[in-house]
Amino acid sequence: MPADGGASSRAATEARRVGDIVVVHEGRGPQLLLVHGGASPNTTWNGLAPLAARWTLALAHRRGYPPSPEPPGGAQDFEVDARDIAPLLDARPHVLAHSYGVLGALIAAGRRPQCVRSLTLIEPPLYYLVPGDRAVARLEALGDEVLTRGLDADADRLREFLELAGTPPFPEGPLPEDVARAVRRAHGGRPPGEARPALDEIRKAGIPALVASGGHAPAIERICDALAAELAAERLIAPGAGHFVAAAPTFADRLERFLRSAG
Repeated sequence: MPADGGASSRAATEARRVGDIVVVHEGRGPQLLLVHGGASPNTTWNGLAPLAARWTLALAHRRGYPPSPEPPGGAQDFEVDARDIAPLLDARPHVLAHSYGVLGALIAAGRRPQCVRSLTLIEPPLYYLVPGDRAVARLEALGDEVLTRGLDADADRLREFLELAGTPPFPEGPLPEDVARAVRRAHGGRPPGEARPALDEIRKAGIPALVASGGHAPAIERICDALAAELAAERLIAPGAGHFVAAAPTFADRLERFLRSAG
């Protein structure tokens, strides 16, 4: 993720192992800890590259995403993510998290709220916040089917979930290899429905929070609305990039205003 401007203005990129995972640092200024979800860090956060001129971008690579190691047993688990994220909070960063990565980030923040300067939470799979909603229940069922069955999931339901998860349109037939690789990585992961982050502890700590979505799926909007209410958070809808909200045209500017107001 190169910083904005010419080579002379770019800060060096440095990869550091913190505990069992690798964090890539780039830029200068207050630290933004970036926790990706099912897509790679670069795919998730590339839209924020210009911020490296004013902020230090710390891209955590969750287990299973090189150069970090594979997760225990080869399966994604938000509790393992939370343990990996906890020591990264020593720097008291602004924490930005996307999709499945929100789960571990919120759990870690709930355990160490005094170490979090602000939270930006993008399209998390916190289905339990909207009980009884049919669209949310369907989204959860689609995601759980992909986690439990992987490439053996029903083809139409798999395609529907992948589109909601930000995969570009692709022709009928076998999945593109990069998409198939992502499905294999997710297969066997711990279902998001089991996550219960301590939202009350985060709210009581008064952590400034921003909940963002892309305006592309009603179920996701309802989840984000509910999360914003739970945290007394600011709410942002930034259309134009689907699930990858950080790449939306208006997102980086709006994010930077929030970060500066958070102190």
